[in-house]
Amino acid sequence: MPKKTEEAKVQSSEDINELSRMLAAVLTYLSDDDIEVIDIEYLLDHTDGLREWWEHFREQNRKQIEEEITQSLVDLSLEELERLREQINEKKSTT
Repeated sequence: MPKKTEEAKVQSSEDINELSRMLAAVLTYLSDDDIEVIDIEYLLDHTDGLREWWEHFREQNRKQIEEEITQSLVDLSLEELERLREQINEKKSTT
């Protein structure tokens, strides 16, 4: 069992190093005075591993987003709910 704990520590350390590297790359880009408009696609394309991390992060947060939407439905008017249903049905018919 201690071997798994040690492996987990090593993996955590590697993850921290990777995130630190990506954060440094993003902050370097953001602090560049020549950059007038922040280009997220540029960051995702030119920071090794950032796009994969971002997609993984978004997928992990999917459940939270679904719960937030479900909870907010009670605050919507009938008209807003009907429009939402129409949007969902349109999405279903196009896929």
